[in-house]
Amino acid sequence: MKKIWRMEQIFIAQYLKQLLEYKGDFIVGILGVFLTQGLNIFFLNIIFSKIPNLQGWTFKQIIFIYGFSLIPKGIDHLFFDNLWLVSYRLVRMGDFDKYLTRPLNTLFYVAVEIFQVDAFGELLVGGLLLASSFGSVQWTAVKVICFIVAIPFATAIYTALKIATSSLAFWTKSSGQISQIFYMINDFAKYPTQIYNGVIRFVISFIVPFAFTAFYPASYILSGNNVLFNIGGLIIISIMLLVIALNIWKKGISVYESAGS
Repeated sequence: MKKIWRMEQIFIAQYLKQLLEYKGDFIVGILGVFLTQGLNIFFLNIIFSKIPNLQGWTFKQIIFIYGFSLIPKGIDHLFFDNLWLVSYRLVRMGDFDKYLTRPLNTLFYVAVEIFQVDAFGELLVGGLLLASSFGSVQWTAVKVICFIVAIPFATAIYTALKIATSSLAFWTKSSGQISQIFYMINDFAKYPTQIYNGVIRFVISFIVPFAFTAFYPASYILSGNNVLFNIGGLIIISIMLLVIALNIWKKGISVYESAGS
């Protein structure tokens, strides 16, 4: 683990040096995140100016759920964004070959090659939203522990789904569209599942379980109810997904054939 952490630091340092050459791109990326999330919050504010609550959830509670959703999403974006390139380009162009010629685990190498600093925008916005809605939660020691535990497991769901869908490129050469479709579903997780019909609730809970990245753990922290499902379910599903995703990646590596022109 010490060696892995040391290598992570080296890769991050090198990537940050690259970013310093294009400061404008970094600033635009951060501003873009703030603008996107700001517009979403503005939209929510308009809704709640007309509707006092949404299926029993107040504006402050929705803000807490929304802010919570940005933390695991931001962490995944920060460390694992290079998986998008596997989906779209690295396998199709044959550039994945380089990962197989180095004495590093291929998945680790892909992950550490890019340190996506514009993800700090998501993390900062998420932190600000959580801070602004702090008073909507009756905090206890158990809830604090559950909050801390939920973040890495929720992040694992994002990462597992990204690993699994990007791994499909080993068979199809390009799986970016599939990854994009799956990833877009995460927007449903930012709001209470009660506002959706039964089919959508089932899909985002048990098929593409983004509801466990935000609503379910945040629901326990807000209400204190159903900890076994909201937190226990999160832990079980994230571990299962990660194991499945890693096996798909391993199988994909075994069938990989260099491509390109």
